[in-house]
Amino acid sequence: MRLHGIDVSKYDESFLDKSIRKRIGETHCHSLEEYCSFVEQNKKEEKILLDSLSINYSEFCRNPLTFAVLERIVLPGMGRSREVLKCESSKVRKFGKFTECRQLGGIAPREAGREDKDCQQVATERHQLGGIGWRVAGRKDEDCQQVAGGPIRRGRKELRIWSAACAGGQEAYSLAILLEELKNGDSEKFNYRIFATDQDESRIGEARKGQYPVASMGGLTLKRVNQWFIRHGETYTAKPELKENIDFSVFDLFSENLSSPPGSIFGDFDLVICANLLFYYKNEYRKTILEKVSNALVAGGFLVVGEAERDILMNYGYREVFPQSGIFKN
Repeated sequence: MRLHGIDVSKYDESFLDKSIRKRIGETHCHSLEEYCSFVEQNKKEEKILLDSLSINYSEFCRNPLTFAVLERIVLPGMGRSREVLKCESSKVRKFGKFTECRQLGGIAPREAGREDKDCQQVATERHQLGGIGWRVAGRKDEDCQQVAGGPIRRGRKELRIWSAACAGGQEAYSLAILLEELKNGDSEKFNYRIFATDQDESRIGEARKGQYPVASMGGLTLKRVNQWFIRHGETYTAKPELKENIDFSVFDLFSENLSSPPGSIFGDFDLVICANLLFYYKNEYRKTILEKVSNALVAGGFLVVGEAERDILMNYGYREVFPQSGIFKN
């Protein structure tokens, strides 16, 4: 089935069925066959159905846990202007007979008194840039230049982020707020660029304007709303300085000709957010999306998905680096 030249068979069957059933009720058709015939003869209804399949809903800081981890751990680790190398971390605490090795995702006990080399993730605590870094006890700092969340970025001073399927731009502006606050509060400055894309040109137009109803600002604190937006009646508009480092563009994740947003030239992203999109598609199309965004990441980069999509990534072998956060590595 194609609508305006778009193959809708790629959508998850339950999502597609739910959307069609809703349109059947609203058009007062009595059966699927009757509705299909109606759509074929009615271009307006065809457009309405296609719009109902568009994933264009978004919020500011939509998943609070994800954005809290990004703000406090991941972004501070990535916002360094010198080379950083990622290594696994743990925290040591004596607990009776055992030393507890707290890692990003679990607890690994060992007998107290054993050599550190027997538990390579037993570490000496180090604090860097608001996150927590660790090095194996007895080893030199330069052997493990770890910042919690830091990908491998050699010699490049610009932090690059891709907000895929950005809809109205709330996700991109949320990231920009976190990065601006981090940059302004960090003595070691850094540059960043957010490439925000969506296949819907009208939504990209809305995102560029950065105008949002008062009622939609609930994901942000009042302090951030007042600092980064200007109010005109019942509408808030993003300030120019918040838009400055965001590049909004139309991009189809299923394009066979492009591997990343054209504006980014070569991809090479430290972080890709592709949230609340995968569960709308069939497995083979989910795989296509994941391959594209994963290939666009630098070594050690992060991939962020929606809370309901965590199982999808784990089934494909991705590793969630912060429990329940939806933040993964391949």
